[in-house]
Amino acid sequence: MLELMIAAPASGSGKTVLTCALLAALKRRGLDPCAFKCGPDYIDPMFHRSVLGVDSHNLDLFLAGEDTVRELYSHYGASHGCVVVEGAMGFYDGLGGSTHRASAWHAADTLDLPVLLAVRPKGASLTLAAQIKGLRAFRDPSHIVGIFLNDCSPMLFKSLKPMLERETGLPVLGCLPHMEEAALESRHLGLQTAGEIKDISARIDRVAQTLEETMDWNTLSFLCDRPDLCSRCPGPLPARERTPIAVARDEAFCFMYAETLDALQNAGADLLFFSPLHDKAPPENACGLYLPGGYPELYAAQLAQNESMRRAIKQAVSQGLPTVAECGGFLYLGRTLQGADGEAYPMAGYLPGDGIRTPKLVRFGYSELTADTDSLLFRKGESVPVHEFHYWDSTQNGSSLTAVKPLTGRGWRCGFTSRRLYAAFPHLYFPNRPQMAARFVREAALYRKERFNHDKA
Repeated sequence: MLELMIAAPASGSGKTVLTCALLAALKRRGLDPCAFKCGPDYIDPMFHRSVLGVDSHNLDLFLAGEDTVRELYSHYGASHGCVVVEGAMGFYDGLGGSTHRASAWHAADTLDLPVLLAVRPKGASLTLAAQIKGLRAFRDPSHIVGIFLNDCSPMLFKSLKPMLERETGLPVLGCLPHMEEAALESRHLGLQTAGEIKDISARIDRVAQTLEETMDWNTLSFLCDRPDLCSRCPGPLPARERTPIAVARDEAFCFMYAETLDALQNAGADLLFFSPLHDKAPPENACGLYLPGGYPELYAAQLAQNESMRRAIKQAVSQGLPTVAECGGFLYLGRTLQGADGEAYPMAGYLPGDGIRTPKLVRFGYSELTADTDSLLFRKGESVPVHEFHYWDSTQNGSSLTAVKPLTGRGWRCGFTSRRLYAAFPHLYFPNRPQMAARFVREAALYRKERFNHDKA
């Protein structure tokens, strides 16, 4: 079975485009690939999904332990013909930038994956060999089995390939020349989402056509053929009564882990997707509400114009609908949200704060979240790993929880929680805390029973 990771010495090396092109080429070859992304990134998996038409999944060794990551990898890789994992940042860049914990290398080491190192020459030649040798020697084993040159002309490739192979002892498997199709625009949270690039499929297809011609497929297959780590297909969910939970999903609310949605389904949820941008109200029979992150600030005017949805959300949450609102969803529950145009627009108005833009990332990265009291998702004293990534802040972030940075110990108060609410900036990851998904679904089921009895009366 073909299994590999695409990693790089640094961000900006073209990992995402190479990963998508490789997935497209493998799909053409009938190998039925699946994809994973190292770390908490929501955006790169969207590009994987645009190529495959199936979910891509995250492998995060801070949000989840090694055993859980192995289980997720095997579970979602089962029944597929090959697996491609996209690394994050620089190969060894992990927690806090000063450890290899939760790095791409940590994931490769946990899963024993061969690594194809994507390198953009950018004016270096022999020095490039020194850098690659340093990457190989930095940890043992490095898991690096080959080199791929991005943004490299065929002429330069012919010059670099024999030198790099001689100096590093690694095969150079191919190159992608400079292509306009491979240039993906970025903004404050990273790349634009795949859905915002109208011709993304055609662009990736053209890059994949080039990759077909330039990749040494025989060597790739030889280096990355692994014992079947994904031997067991996931079994069907046990039959049970399902509890309907509404999940916001549209252009404004698109940051959600596929694994978290699966954890909710495994706990008994029937997921009902709706759009706060385009629908008039959440699904009428919903007994729970999940408002994930995304880009509400880019759609603040449209969200404000949908008054019926804002009123319906406020009324439902005020009447006790069990609700989980993360990051962008948290901002949507506030009074107002400053749009990218600088104007303040009315939101649902359930929470007291106003969403405002800041000049830099706010409380960026991983932290541990600890609860003071029992609530919808937490029990008193419980700690869970979380992640934040946002340029917008709130004038009132809440004080129900304590967040602490794992290396520096810097802490702050955040979040609004109650028996039927979690609303805060930190993103949660249910696969490593399935009890949180179970609590959410149980409370939603209880809400349904209460509503049924009330209607019956």
